[in-house]
Amino acid sequence: MTLTDLALYIILPILSVALILAVSRLIRGPKMPDRVVALDLMVTLGMGLIAVYAIATDQAVFLDVATVLALISFLGTTAFAYYLQRRPEA
Repeated sequence: MTLTDLALYIILPILSVALILAVSRLIRGPKMPDRVVALDLMVTLGMGLIAVYAIATDQAVFLDVATVLALISFLGTTAFAYYLQRRPEA
């Protein structure tokens, strides 16, 4: 067992538990900004999982997928922040 294998065995469960907690926050809410932050966290954790997979398989093409995912996530979060700023106070 190499150091990389040991790191993968430690990182994957941590990312999985964090993903489960983010899904619970997405489901429970209670408000829309909480759900958007949870969704953004899930995308970030997904990027982490993709990066770990890219390291484990020695395929750097998956890092490009993670970069595109990060850009899409950033645009979505920015659009939601713009929506919150423009919405009338109720």
